[in-house]
Amino acid sequence: MLEFLRKEGISENLIMEIEKFRKFYKVEPNLQYRIPQPKYSYYGRDVWEQAITALLCGENILLVGSKATGKNVLAENLALVFGRPKWDISFHMNTDSSTLIGTDTFENGQVVFREGPIYECAKWGGFGVLDEINMAKNDSMSVLHATLDYRRIIDVPGYDKIALHDAVRFIATMNYGYAGTRELNEALTSRFMVINMPSISSGNLRKLLLKEFPNINQEYLEQFTGLFRDLKLKSDNSEISTKSVDLRGLISAINLMDKDLEAKKALNMGITNKSFDDFERKLIQDVIDLRIPDKLERNEIFKD
Repeated sequence: MLEFLRKEGISENLIMEIEKFRKFYKVEPNLQYRIPQPKYSYYGRDVWEQAITALLCGENILLVGSKATGKNVLAENLALVFGRPKWDISFHMNTDSSTLIGTDTFENGQVVFREGPIYECAKWGGFGVLDEINMAKNDSMSVLHATLDYRRIIDVPGYDKIALHDAVRFIATMNYGYAGTRELNEALTSRFMVINMPSISSGNLRKLLLKEFPNINQEYLEQFTGLFRDLKLKSDNSEISTKSVDLRGLISAINLMDKDLEAKKALNMGITNKSFDDFERKLIQDVIDLRIPDKLERNEIFKD
């Protein structure tokens, strides 16, 4: 992964600091399985350098951006780069303080404390990914305040307080405008360094697709890149919703093509049919038709 950073043009000084961090903060053998092995790599030098610098300085980071900007991919990549075990904490209406810290439970006939993901992350020096943090309830927020600021503690009611391991970092993600989301309050926002995640550039999308599909023909590498760009432009102009601007869907569709499914059928499954409005689906199909010919088959898209 460090070689990947060098290819992306990341400062050698930052890479040296990451190596020092990894040598200083060892991971327990029983937690090695928690160090992620991401399927995808994040491309974007500026964002990489901002995130790495903040984490090396002991800061927590908040990744803000629209759909398909790679927030969770970057969080997973960062945990691997720093060699830290990762805990995923998803916020929803049922997430409360006991979900995060832990709660009493029965074991072998006696009451014991079952540690929650925030507690375990704090104890073992992990990277905690706080997914969709702007869906968190007030009860959850109260837990995070002391954990994320200079105090770096978790006070467990009825037990004791623990200090966070020095290697602990929290990486929060949030989208704007989704159902159930809200603005973060100033107190919580101030506990993060905020990175506004840009949309993936055409150049970086080509790199991503080429890494996933090294046998793809150059012509269709350009067409699929252009298709994603066209859909993003239509969404930005409010002609269609963001449902079709789905990078995962595009990659999955190309994977179906590699398994010999006709291109337009695969794109319907991965992109077009994610809209449930007939008029919008027609607009999306028109964009696809301009890029992808009818009856396009695998041997035209991929090299043997």
